Amino acid sequence: MSQRFSRRSFALGAAALGVAALGSTALGSLAFSRPAFAAGRSIGAAQARVFCFIGGYTRHGPPGGAGNGQGISVFEMNRDTGQLNLLTVFVDIASPSFITLSKDCRFLYAVSELDDYNNEGDGCVTAFAVDKRTGSLTKLNTVSSGGSVPAHLSVHPSGQYVLTANYTGGSVAVFPIKADGSLAEATNIVHNGGPRQPARAADNPEGNFAVSDHSGSHPHMVAASPDGRFVLVNDAGLDRVYVWSLDLAKGRLMPAKIPYYEMEPGSAPRHFAFSANGQILYNLCEQNSRIIVSNFNPTTGEMAKIQEISTLSPDFRGSNLAAEILVSSDGRYVYASNRLADTVTVFAVAADGTLTWQEEVWAHADYGRAIMFDPGGEFLFWAGQRSDAVTSFRVNRETGGLSFTGRFVPVGSPTTFAFMVAED
Repeated sequence: MSQRFSRRSFALGAAALGVAALGSTALGSLAFSRPAFAAGRSIGAAQARVFCFIGGYTRHGPPGGAGNGQGISVFEMNRDTGQLNLLTVFVDIASPSFITLSKDCRFLYAVSELDDYNNEGDGCVTAFAVDKRTGSLTKLNTVSSGGSVPAHLSVHPSGQYVLTANYTGGSVAVFPIKADGSLAEATNIVHNGGPRQPARAADNPEGNFAVSDHSGSHPHMVAASPDGRFVLVNDAGLDRVYVWSLDLAKGRLMPAKIPYYEMEPGSAPRHFAFSANGQILYNLCEQNSRIIVSNFNPTTGEMAKIQEISTLSPDFRGSNLAAEILVSSDGRYVYASNRLADTVTVFAVAADGTLTWQEEVWAHADYGRAIMFDPGGEFLFWAGQRSDAVTSFRVNRETGGLSFTGRFVPVGSPTTFAFMVAED
């Protein structure tokens, strides 16, 4: 009998390994941006330490969403080799499946991908203070995420708000950041609605039995345009990209001139990345493994598609779900990860922002939920959720090519990571 796979059914359900807790406060701090390079001190600073923070699924999670992780694992990266050396694990958090830093790296924010934080079945968001010299974390507070099973969060460029996408709850929430970095309760929770979409797209890769959940609204990413003027949300359940402006005085989302854009039915828009000038949007659809390249108007929030390209090689056949997309710091290359195919695809960027397929590299690990550059852009890291390992690749800054370092870092059910350069 054939088996139907969904994006969530691949989450590991094994119990967490019985590793002793390493203390209530762990060394930890990270940076996440699109393009993804760390905030804070320049990587060129002599002997500056680089910390890598990895989150993922723990034993405490929603049905089908438990994993082998311990919490937020904290590593120091060897700047010459990319080797990650474990320092400690912050264990006082459940299923931190996505994490991010404030622009100044003073605060870290993490979703807990849960459905039992309160009686309403919400997940939660936790705020931490970060010691920028050592990377140590101090928990500040935890608030409801405003919906069930949060999958993504980001800090608005103004530094005033954290934005959260609640995947199962079908909602997007806005949280004011207090002076001490802790979070106030949500000032705005928006619920999307629309017609039910098919489980698979018409342009699905041949032989793809993996399906995305189209049972209702499933916001998968929320983040602002580079200048902060607009907030975009990829709704993988409704196959829409929503565009809002954010009232900074009230903390409320307001529909843009065109409030949403319809994507290919069944395509499941997942994550997106902007060009540095904010005028090109790269939108990754997980179900049909395609990137939609659009011109983006930073003044009106309007977008117009200029290209559609597969994340898979022309010869690929079988099941795949695309996962993450990054733009190199110089804007010359775009990288996309493929789960099930377990590859990273490299694209060259033309002057008009369109992409040309360049190469596809085996990840040496299974079911990558995230890829991330180190702060200097010398290495790219892959979080293999199902293989409980992080692998790494040296980046050729001239050609964009990736070379496997041969290094495997054991981490239970990793799904997210980011980096920070330490201060003296």
